[in-house]
Amino acid sequence: MKPAVQKKPKFPMTEKNKTTEQAANVEQEQPFLSHLFELRDRLLRVVVVVLVIFLGLFSFANDIYHILAQPLLNQLPEGQTMIATGVISPFLTPFKLALVASIFVAMPFILYQVWSFIAPGLYRHEKRLAFPLLVSSIFLFYAGMVFAYYVVFPLVFGFMATTTPEGVTHTPDISMYLDFALKLFFAFGIAFEVPIATILLVLAGITTPESLVEKRAYIIVAAFVVGMLLTPPDIISQTLLAVPMWLLFEIGVIFSRILVKRHKQDVEEFEMSEQEMDDEFEKAIADEERLHEAKPKDGK
Repeated sequence: MKPAVQKKPKFPMTEKNKTTEQAANVEQEQPFLSHLFELRDRLLRVVVVVLVIFLGLFSFANDIYHILAQPLLNQLPEGQTMIATGVISPFLTPFKLALVASIFVAMPFILYQVWSFIAPGLYRHEKRLAFPLLVSSIFLFYAGMVFAYYVVFPLVFGFMATTTPEGVTHTPDISMYLDFALKLFFAFGIAFEVPIATILLVLAGITTPESLVEKRAYIIVAAFVVGMLLTPPDIISQTLLAVPMWLLFEIGVIFSRILVKRHKQDVEEFEMSEQEMDDEFEKAIADEERLHEAKPKDGK
């Protein structure tokens, strides 16, 4: 059996080639590492800002909780208050509220860091579209929380106060009330993002405004199902979540039609600008070739 003959590489790996290959690998790794470093820095900024806000709010944690519980306290019988059944609930509940409130307050800064991280990778027409959607999503989330506090809470707690059985003292626990309030805040904040979700689905090409209008009946049923899943088991909060979701869906359909037209115009302008650049490049090459042909040839 003949020994295997080792083939020599067509281009032998010299020391210079090795150095060039290593430099190319380093250049490929550099952008990835720089993105990781930037992501780490932005996460650290978010943590620092949330921590600073939390330290500022913690001194007023009890006052913030009293403001949060005011819709419930207004519906309790005169002289009746809330209770704390846990051993450390009087401390832990305001602490938790201050932490969550600091995140809610820092949400614009958090989303700004997200935007600053992804914006360099977007085209100009994509930036013009994404930034208003980002600002609108912040506003709508806060609007959902305000709607829950000023509209939903009084109606829900008023309904609970009238349905309390005779002989039963309604004394809510402060920890359970906080969980209930945060759940409603989150549910209504997310529900008010329906216009943004509708616009993104249309702009991504997943659906069209006309298709959404045709499926309006199914979407209304889905809104009530979501209201049932995200809210406590009472018909008032479910209805108060489902109806705004339906109305916000209609608003999202209207704005999606407007933005689709504007998006098409931006894309056409972008394609035209690219075509103009290509035409200028081809024209420059043609001019250079004409100048080269006009020069007298050597040796004549």
